[in-house]
Amino acid sequence: MHRRQFTQSLLVGGLAATCWPCTSIAQLQKSDLAKVATGRRAVAATVHPLATQAAMSEFRRGGNAIDAAVAASLMLSVVDIHNSGLGGGGLALIRTPKGEIFALDGRERAPLAASPETYIRNGQPDPSLSQTGPLASGTPGLVALLDQLSKKYGTLGWKGGLTLAAEVAARGFPIDAPLARNLTANSVTLKKFPESARVLLKDSGEPWAAGETLVQTDLANTLECLAQEGSDWFYRGPFAQATAKLMKASGGLLTAEDFRQYYVANRPPIECVYRGHRVVGFPPPSSGGIHIAQMLTMLSGMDVKSIFAESPARGLHLLAEVMKRAMADRAHWLGDADFAPVPRTLLDANYLSGRAASIDLKRSSVVQGHGQPPNSSEDLFAPGKHTTHLTTADAEGYVVALTQTVNTSFGSKMMVPGCGVLLNNEMDDFSLAPGVRNAFGLVGSAANAVAPGKRPLSSMSPTIVLDGQGQFELSCGAAGGPKIITTTLQNLVRVLDLGQTIDAALASPRVHHQWSPDLLAYEDSLPADIAQQFASMGHQLDKGKTLAVAQGITRNSDGSFTAASDPRVPSQAAAV
Repeated sequence: MHRRQFTQSLLVGGLAATCWPCTSIAQLQKSDLAKVATGRRAVAATVHPLATQAAMSEFRRGGNAIDAAVAASLMLSVVDIHNSGLGGGGLALIRTPKGEIFALDGRERAPLAASPETYIRNGQPDPSLSQTGPLASGTPGLVALLDQLSKKYGTLGWKGGLTLAAEVAARGFPIDAPLARNLTANSVTLKKFPESARVLLKDSGEPWAAGETLVQTDLANTLECLAQEGSDWFYRGPFAQATAKLMKASGGLLTAEDFRQYYVANRPPIECVYRGHRVVGFPPPSSGGIHIAQMLTMLSGMDVKSIFAESPARGLHLLAEVMKRAMADRAHWLGDADFAPVPRTLLDANYLSGRAASIDLKRSSVVQGHGQPPNSSEDLFAPGKHTTHLTTADAEGYVVALTQTVNTSFGSKMMVPGCGVLLNNEMDDFSLAPGVRNAFGLVGSAANAVAPGKRPLSSMSPTIVLDGQGQFELSCGAAGGPKIITTTLQNLVRVLDLGQTIDAALASPRVHHQWSPDLLAYEDSLPADIAQQFASMGHQLDKGKTLAVAQGITRNSDGSFTAASDPRVPSQAAAV
């Protein structure tokens, strides 16, 4: 059926009329902005109230945490389009009632025609080509990831979540302050792409302002088609064909064959033990799981709680020092383990003890570069067959930590005509050449070089923490490029070492160090005397307003759950 014909039949008598007896869009828009919520049956936390309420609607309909996470993700693809969407990808870490943990990789893949030479102009790498326009996009993976999540672990199917998201896209929603800021900051670039400008800017070319209503009719049609025809419509049908046509006309590389060959990879999670807790993270092509485990292992031999109690500045300095060492390893060793040799011994306790031995609690140290883990060419991770984070949990035992992204704001800035979907710019997460920085200032090596079908290295860090008996204790993650990794580390330390509640941990001021450039970034909410102490320790400082945005859930001693969302943005946590 043609997309327009299908849309008309759906709106007249189909899913839109029957799927949502519990919650109307008007009710969703009246929801408050609670940052913390506690309940015994189910909890959710996302970066946007409408996404959190979409998750809770699935719980009220009898769904589990998987159904709730899928619905929240789909809603974010409508209301948080500068961060994530159907044209991007994601990583999902899932705990089942049986205690199993699965890592589902819906990361984008490089086009089959891509190569390092694609981004060379006049003999030099040109990062602008991987950041904006037709060469910036990899094959989207989020739709396939959500489809698989729903089919394998959900109970309701994804049609309800698709239909509610389509309703919001069709009727419009009030633009919040973060989206308005990003529209203003990117309006000049968006104007270069007529379809993006038509949908995301006013007829005058000016950006929509906070409080104004954004209507996305084409995106609503796309969501409705997915509800009716499934993910094949996206990967083997009209959407793949429309994207291929756009790319051919504009000089891009994605083809219908790239979409046809896309698959979600099921990967073995990364685990480490920290203070008696099992911390489970995501493996390559995520760098988050490995480097959070590295940093926690470096910290495990230190009395972190006492160090913070004696001097908060010294405690944050210690975290910055382990960040440096882990991020130096990231720059050299990390890439898609399906293509590059990533040593498992990066997690070797003796190796990490050696890396931490040079930390001085009173002075900033110079980290010259990566370490050399033992058996680095032999003991390898086996190949497996701008961003937002959400998390859900239920009393049945399901827990979801899902991070999704289109990379930088509005991805490649290119929208597929007639579909309302912005394509990602994840090709910028590859290393175009040694020493060439991407949009986040990161450098990389040949391990993360462009190759056909390869998944770019990611900082996404969905994390689940279990107690010694395998019971769920904590889930967390963040958005913010490489700051995801360091923010997740700080939230774990604040809860597991310092005994903070999850909402207090999320609200605390953050620091970040990514080794290169050698700068200690910190939020301006950090007390000035702590920043002065950083300077006296020899750190070069970089003050900013917000380093990352995070969400989290903890399981309490009485069996209830507490969900918290980041106070830095108009996010929401909810519980029943």
